[in-house]
Amino acid sequence: MVASLPRPVRIGSRKSQLALVQTYWVQEQLQQRFSEKQFEVHTMSTQGDKILDVALAKIGDKGLFTKELELGMLQGEIDFAVHSLKDLPTRLPEGLILGCVTEREDPADALVVHAQHLDKQIDTLPEGAVVGTSSLRRLAQLRHHYPHLSFKDIRGNLNTRLQKLDAGEYDAIILAVAGLRRLGMGERIHQILPAEVSLHAVGQGALGIECRAEDADILELLKALEHQPTAYRCYAERAFLRELEGGCQVPIGVNTTLEGDTLTLVGMVASVDGQKMVKGTVSGAATEAEALGMQLAHDLRAQGATEILEEIFKVVQR
Repeated sequence: MVASLPRPVRIGSRKSQLALVQTYWVQEQLQQRFSEKQFEVHTMSTQGDKILDVALAKIGDKGLFTKELELGMLQGEIDFAVHSLKDLPTRLPEGLILGCVTEREDPADALVVHAQHLDKQIDTLPEGAVVGTSSLRRLAQLRHHYPHLSFKDIRGNLNTRLQKLDAGEYDAIILAVAGLRRLGMGERIHQILPAEVSLHAVGQGALGIECRAEDADILELLKALEHQPTAYRCYAERAFLRELEGGCQVPIGVNTTLEGDTLTLVGMVASVDGQKMVKGTVSGAATEAEALGMQLAHDLRAQGATEILEEIFKVVQR
């Protein structure tokens, strides 16, 4: 079936450095497996790339980094798009599907500190230390555990954020371990935050490849990159988020582990100020990943997650 694709395969990507590193990796992996084919990278700017002076939570989140790429697929300009899975909404436009989930890098959050705090960990940063993050999920959890710290929004690509840190605008910033490692900046990781402190974002560390639902040739190609253990974990996480109807800019965190055929999912919903937090755990067969995610969402709603989320939506929309 794959052999029936006579033309180059067009891969869509955002223009950011991290997006391109990830997309070129996908291109290389496919080229190695299908040497007889051509794979071209086509770049696009998304709304999330263009608006850098406003907090993400204030400008909306559904498809903030994906809409332009999705339009390109629906209009036939590109064949599939490579996303950081955490940026891909849990409900996709009609005609598009998540065609592949790649093997996951460490999904944890990382503490990166200014040079004057190299002897510190998150637990020992001094009172009033300024910590930068653009994520409500990270903000809520850190406020919950470390109310004595000061938190400040930070936008821009990874290099820009590191420059702001090094210039002394922040004492520390929180970034994804995966992004730092993929850009060859793993040495900047000062501390990997444990799940007890910061549950990670849904899909963090994995790449999600989105394509047209009816494009059997492309789906056949993408099968070569699917990593089933990662897919199980991420399908559970995405079902959890979808059932809570939360976008990427609400304080919802997860952690998943897979031991043998048993999948364990931990989930959290918190208020932005960190004062309210509900948390739960479910375990079951990995093949029932989505059902487990939905079950955990229902469990947290029973603990008060609905009221927390409704209050957040009111605050964000003001």
